Amino acid sequence: MSLLLIPYRERPPWRSGDWCNLSERFQNATEGVPLLRGVPYNYYPSESQSFFGCGSVGSGVDKTKPSGKINKIRRVTVQSSSESKHSTPLSYDEFVELAHQQINTGEKTIHAKRNPGKWRNIKWISNAIWLLFFFGAYLRWDDRQAVLWDIPNRQFHLFSATILPQDFWLLSLALLLFAMLLAVVTAVAGRVWCGFFCFQTVWTDVFTWIEDKLEGGPQKRRNLEKAPWDMRKIRIKATKHVLWLLISVFTGISFVTWFTDAYQLWADLFSIEAPLIAWITILAFTAGTYVLAGFMREQTCLWLCPYARIQSAMVDKHTVIPTYDNQRGEPRGHMRKNVEQARQSSTGDCIDCHLCVAACPTGVDIRAGLQEGCLMCALCIDACDTVMDKVGRSRGLIRYASLDEMESGITVPLWTRTRVWVYGMILLIAAAGIIYGLSSLDSIELKVLRARQPMYVLQSDGSIQNEYTLKILNKVTHDVDVRISATGPRDLVLTGSKETITAHGSTVTSTTIFVRVPRENLDATSSPIVFRIDGMADSNAFVSERESIFIGPEKQ
Repeated sequence: MSLLLIPYRERPPWRSGDWCNLSERFQNATEGVPLLRGVPYNYYPSESQSFFGCGSVGSGVDKTKPSGKINKIRRVTVQSSSESKHSTPLSYDEFVELAHQQINTGEKTIHAKRNPGKWRNIKWISNAIWLLFFFGAYLRWDDRQAVLWDIPNRQFHLFSATILPQDFWLLSLALLLFAMLLAVVTAVAGRVWCGFFCFQTVWTDVFTWIEDKLEGGPQKRRNLEKAPWDMRKIRIKATKHVLWLLISVFTGISFVTWFTDAYQLWADLFSIEAPLIAWITILAFTAGTYVLAGFMREQTCLWLCPYARIQSAMVDKHTVIPTYDNQRGEPRGHMRKNVEQARQSSTGDCIDCHLCVAACPTGVDIRAGLQEGCLMCALCIDACDTVMDKVGRSRGLIRYASLDEMESGITVPLWTRTRVWVYGMILLIAAAGIIYGLSSLDSIELKVLRARQPMYVLQSDGSIQNEYTLKILNKVTHDVDVRISATGPRDLVLTGSKETITAHGSTVTSTTIFVRVPRENLDATSSPIVFRIDGMADSNAFVSERESIFIGPEKQ
């Protein structure tokens, strides 16, 4: 039996006990397991209710004047099936830490303050990378789209290379490459993908930038939400949502352009001749972008994104993340106008201005430590550095650092971390495989199928004849003339097909070849034979060879 101290807060009317396993998380904290950060604590049952159905609740709660601040401390008794004999109550420090941990679970809209700074500029640069998503599909290469997923024809065009189903092992390596790149970056620098490159974060940042330009800063936006509907409010809201919808529609169209010819798609859309699947995809992406980036925002990361759930397994105490310097900043205290009093004050550098919280797009307080809602976008660093400049103190109260560095002042080198080595080696293997695969892709591929019945044919002149079917795969988009030849038993002769044939672009061309060999030149029942095709493709000479066997009668 353990005693938990829970801060009592006003219960949102629409919450109904979503976090039934909260007691187990608290229980784990009392047994020496690190306290899970970011646990929502804005809903707690009355004395007559069970603790989310997980235990019994004691008395001693003053429910008068409920508000966003802690009024009283409720004593909650939790009985767990995994209860340890050595479990102890939460300490006061643990309770204080828990009281500062918070995460918005959707009961309010966060209006973050947009502060200029180094990390904001980096974020704009990372946002600009997504312009490739919108305009990359319009790049042409050899009279066709440079990058195209041609699903109906089962082809993937990447500049001059064409990847067919038999080459899809390259795409598997590409997926492995990106997965390991994400893993190694997370192990080194936390959720950098979430904070700077994720499409959800980028689109939400652009949507809130539009909102900030039209409605004003955070306080003006809150006031506008509370204001009655008049022509000014309707005009501002309508303009904002029209811009959101335009971006959403363009997002849907841009996605489809990677799977069909981009220029032809626009012509088909304006003439209303686009295929049904294109309209459905555009509509789905339009609705998804509009809802997720415009309304759900950071809730998408909390409730829908799987990567946000598994990132805790990749982050350890050596990971460099936005961190609050607790030793330097605590105890917090407000600025004093009297210089002498300021000198005699024993407070830390944190002036408790809450600007770091106001700048956070997910509304977490970085001073409470690493939290589930933190995207690690580093915007709180810009906010804190701005304040430190104004109050004449050194920057870095909030900075990129590891938890181990904050505790001991020692930074662990990357090459001493096992997981970085493992992720890095897999990353290099995948990259090497992709480079090898792309460099070894042939413009023309040859396959040889030998006829099984009959095994061979004895000609009237005493020679032995075998039949072969040659399948020539032309990976380029235009027709190519290829010359067929073969080497093997002495004095072999090719018949049944022209010496030079045309291999049609982006398809397989088949031809039948008969090979005749004088019987006396066969040294064994089975003799090796090599077929060869050569020609010119994309101004480059190519050669493709395939080995087969020539069957003859047994030697007398």
